[in-house]
This record gives sequence, structure tokens and C-alpha cells, in this order.
Amino acid sequence: MKETKIARAEGKNRRGFMMGALYGIPVLIGGTLAASVGNYLFGKQAAQKSSWADAGDVSDIPRGEPCQVRFERAVVDGWKLKNEQSSAWIVLDEQRHVTAFSPSCTHLGCAYRWQAEKKLFTCPCHGSAFNIQGDVVVGPASRPLDRYATKLEDNRLWLGPLRDSQGA
Repeated sequence: MKETKIARAEGKNRRGFMMGALYGIPVLIGGTLAASVGNYLFGKQAAQKSSWADAGDVSDIPRGEPCQVRFERAVVDGWKLKNEQSSAWIVLDEQRHVTAFSPSCTHLGCAYRWQAEKKLFTCPCHGSAFNIQGDVVVGPASRPLDRYATKLEDNRLWLGPLRDSQGA
């Protein structure tokens, strides 16, 4: 009788272990896959941008009128160094002070354009609009346009790291 109870208890323990393994292994695999996919989709980009890029000569840029410039930026991705095409909206004032805006709307990252007749940067995706200083005029964007750090050496414009409008 005692032997039967021990055999039953042992059978229940073995059955519990097997059921735990049958349910636990797929949960473990699924969790690992979910974590990997989440890291891929929402993780930080591994590529790092170099600090300064030559955006070209500004002697032909009209004063007080936004102008889109295209330039190449060196990007370090692991051990590879590659050049990446990029752009910025440049505003050069009468005192040769340069403001360089990121080409992406701060709402959802769409490309915006300058509309001279309205004197606004407008985003065609969701209707956001920004004045020439990059401030929000019409939402849904809730913060100003992001800016590049700039320096002017003679007539050469150098664009540094992108700083978001929140100061990060």
C-alpha cells in the first residue's frame, strides 16, 4: 500500500515536471524571440555619425530665405565607415548667422518643405507648420524643428551633431 502511494506521488512529480517543461520551453523561446524583435524594432541605432560634415559653400545662399542643402556625412557602423547622403534646411541672416534645421518634421518624421508664399515650413503628412525660426505655428507637432550645430569657416558651412528642440 505504501509502495503504491509512493509510486503515485512519484508519478505526479514526474508528470508535473514534464508538464512544466512542455509549457515552459515554448514560453522561454517565445520570450527570447519577442525580446529580440523588440530590441531590433525599438533599440537604438548602432551606427554613429561623425561630429562635423562639410555642407558646402554658402556664398550663393540668399539671405533670409530658407534653402535646402544636400551633403555627405560619414557614418561609423561597427567597423565599417560609410558615407551617407543627408540634407538640411539652411537660413542665413544678414549678419551671416546660420541656422540649420533637420529635414524631418518633429511630429512623425515626415519631410517638410518651405512655402515662400506663406513664409512657412509645411508638412504634407499631418498639416504641421513652422515659421522661419522653426517654431510650431500649426500642430499636431508639439515642439520646434530640430537643429544642427553649425559653424562657418570663411564661406564653408559645417554641420555638427543634430540637437533636438528639447535640448538633448
